[in-house]
Amino acid sequence: MSRAPVDVPNPQSPEDADDEEMPRVVITRRRALLFGVFVLAAVAFLYYGLPKLAGLGKTWKRLGEGDPIWLVVALVLECLSFGGYVILFRTVFVRHENERIGWRASYQITMAGVAATRLFAAAGAGGIALTAWALRRSGMEPRLVAVRLIAFTSLLYAVYMAALVVFGFGLYFGILNGPGPFGVTVVPAVFALILWAVFLGVTLLPDDAERRIEHWAKGSGRFARVMARVVTVPASGAEGVRTAFRLAGQREVGLLGAVAWWGFDIATLWACFHAYSPGNPPPVAVIVMAYFVGMLANTLPLPGGIGGVDGGMIGAFIAFDVSGGYATVAVLTYRAFAFWLPTVPGAIAYFQLRRTVAGWRNERRGPEAAVAGA
Repeated sequence: MSRAPVDVPNPQSPEDADDEEMPRVVITRRRALLFGVFVLAAVAFLYYGLPKLAGLGKTWKRLGEGDPIWLVVALVLECLSFGGYVILFRTVFVRHENERIGWRASYQITMAGVAATRLFAAAGAGGIALTAWALRRSGMEPRLVAVRLIAFTSLLYAVYMAALVVFGFGLYFGILNGPGPFGVTVVPAVFALILWAVFLGVTLLPDDAERRIEHWAKGSGRFARVMARVVTVPASGAEGVRTAFRLAGQREVGLLGAVAWWGFDIATLWACFHAYSPGNPPPVAVIVMAYFVGMLANTLPLPGGIGGVDGGMIGAFIAFDVSGGYATVAVLTYRAFAFWLPTVPGAIAYFQLRRTVAGWRNERRGPEAAVAGA
């Protein structure tokens, strides 16, 4: 459990939270047209241009030849992946102090976040903004929301970084089955170790660093006051990472939701490989490593990583000596399950969440109106 916030600058009252607008994309005609053109161009390139460039003219035809049983398995596995995401969300955010968010609201927040992520770049910035908004509207203090979001992200990506290290070095040194090209094994593993060191270094920031600087800034010049505000960012980051460590130390079973989120999503990709070649899919370690290397493209300024993740995964599989045509059909099918399919229920959850939050607002204002009337 994270400590209570102290001397938070510009605290947000419940009334302010009620008036806070839901994060949304301002859809102008020009923006909608450009976004539509980009999506169509990306899909056209992936499904038509890429196969021709790679000499894989029959790729489109092969997409319709997948084993239906394995495709159904892929669908079920992807649903289990999102189930793990919801469980992790509840484990981190829905503690004893926030019983207002039930399973239904948890589903709405997570799936609406998925839809928002499809519209924003930078590794899901839209989903984070919408999740923070919903949590603040549920009654959580802004500082606590920020800390828990950092803890949630830290737990989720700790699994990501650990997988890069384990499978990267495991493949390179021959411990795991599969080829081990240096560029897609050791390089990502070293990158993950550097990020681990950064996260661990953040925790060394003293617990009361923010309080000390704010005390020093009182009565000081403008520079000191600016520094007092700036330090809230690393201070919140340090507290969020420490909160993640505390949750892990408490052996919260729900933290396995992070493993389920990544694990079942990778299993979906594994099932897609089986759908097009039941007898000779790539080794599991190769699928895991190529998956995570391709996911690094989510940091590119592309809506939802369209094109970047697909191309990154296909390129990683080719580096692991997987047939280009085989990798292309499997990855494109996987992306249909993981990216395109959840968009519809995510958009529905987005509008359901608006109604849920409106209900929370009415619950809060009801007693206030009764007192005023009395």
